[in-house]
Amino acid sequence: MNQIIGYIVMGVGVAFLFLGALGVFRFPDVYNRLQAGTKCTTLGAFLSIIGAGIVEPTWFLKCLIIAVFILFTNPISAHALARASYKSGVKLWDKSVVDKCKDFEECAKAQEDDK
Repeated sequence: MNQIIGYIVMGVGVAFLFLGALGVFRFPDVYNRLQAGTKCTTLGAFLSIIGAGIVEPTWFLKCLIIAVFILFTNPISAHALARASYKSGVKLWDKSVVDKCKDFEECAKAQEDDK
C-alpha cells in the first residue's frame, strides 16, 4: 500500500515538474520563466523526493531533509536571479502591466534624497 501511495505522490511531482518545464519553454521573459520554474519545480521536486521516501521507508528521513532543503533554497535562489537580472537591465515583457521593483526603487531613491 505504501508503494502505491508513494508512486502516486511521485507521479504528481513529475506532473508538476513537466508543467514547470513547459512554463519555462512557453513564457515570454526571464521573470515569468523564473516564476514558472521556481513554483512548479519546487513542488514537483518536493513531491517526487517525498514519494521516493514513502516507497522506501528507510530513506524517508533523508528524503525529508533533502525536500526541506529544496523548499528553502529554490525560492531564495530564484529571487536572487530575478533581482540580478533586473539590476543588470533585463527588460520586462512588452505587455507586462506592473513593475513593482521600479516603484520600490523610486521610493527608496526619494527617501535617500530627503535625507
